[in-house]
Amino acid sequence: MTDTAWLGTVCPRPSETHRIAAEARQNTLTKPPGSLGALERIAIQLAALQETERPSADNVQIILFAGDHGVTAQGISAFPSTVTVEMLRNFASGGAAISVLARKLNARLEVIDAGTLATSKIAGVVTDKPCHGTRDFATVPAMTDEQFAFALNAGRRAVERAQDRGTDLLIFGEMGIGNTTSAAAVAAALLGKASADLVGAGTGLDNDGIRHKARVIDTALDLHSLKGAGVPAAEVLSKVGGLEIAALAGAIVAAAQARIPVLVDGFIVSAAALAATHLNPSCADWLIYSHRSSEQGHRLILEALGAEPLLDLKMRLGEGSGAAVALSVVRLACALHSEMATFAEAQVSESL
Repeated sequence: MTDTAWLGTVCPRPSETHRIAAEARQNTLTKPPGSLGALERIAIQLAALQETERPSADNVQIILFAGDHGVTAQGISAFPSTVTVEMLRNFASGGAAISVLARKLNARLEVIDAGTLATSKIAGVVTDKPCHGTRDFATVPAMTDEQFAFALNAGRRAVERAQDRGTDLLIFGEMGIGNTTSAAAVAAALLGKASADLVGAGTGLDNDGIRHKARVIDTALDLHSLKGAGVPAAEVLSKVGGLEIAALAGAIVAAAQARIPVLVDGFIVSAAALAATHLNPSCADWLIYSHRSSEQGHRLILEALGAEPLLDLKMRLGEGSGAAVALSVVRLACALHSEMATFAEAQVSESL
């Protein structure tokens, strides 16, 4: 499936009626108004998105997209590309961080090979890819138009499966050696920023490695004429993106169109969210930002998105792990909103 016309379908607006009702409820609970800070904001936002006065984050699906990157040929990662496929097996067998978090949170985990170098199917992993990894974007475009469209639709198909399960909140994760380089290139192009401002250590590069990574990105942005304002997001993603990043962008738009809120993870998923908001600005209302990654470029992406993340734990693992940790906070926000007594119910005097 390579049709991408669906990307432009306007996403539903949050319910103003339910936002007002949820805000009113917060103001009657047995606490000073605003005293629960961001917990109140999240509960009210979810109430508007889910069209209910009592929001929920119980039925959660975590979807992890994996892909390999040809740009690793430029020596931009501390780990070899073989790690991507090895980690797919680790996700499926339950040994990865996101696997542990999913179990403890009682959240479903679906792992999707959206474009790794794996040549055969891996038990417990959904294969939905157009090719085995992207090309080296330092020398040629990362994807063909057909491969890019396929990846966007792989994201949409994943959301459709989650929708069929009645999911009330989605978390997206990623895995792919080289994908911090791809995400930094995408963000630099879309933000019109210097690559040095977006590049971080990734899997553990030293300062020389970080500088080399920035030079590789600069070379690619020049090669593909991606510097300057107004470059279309689709062009950026197809030329310097990753298959899993394109799938993430497609999934984010599809989730918003399906009225499913997304708890956005760290640097790479946020770069995909940035691209998604360029592809379809109306999806922005459906995004809740979980944490601030220690990858230096994440701050710039969050600022561009007007995001207020819930946590800052200095995490930079990816996989959806930061969002999964923040899910506990979201669930507590929903519980406080729904289960606290009002002043009238508790027979407690309100402020004068």
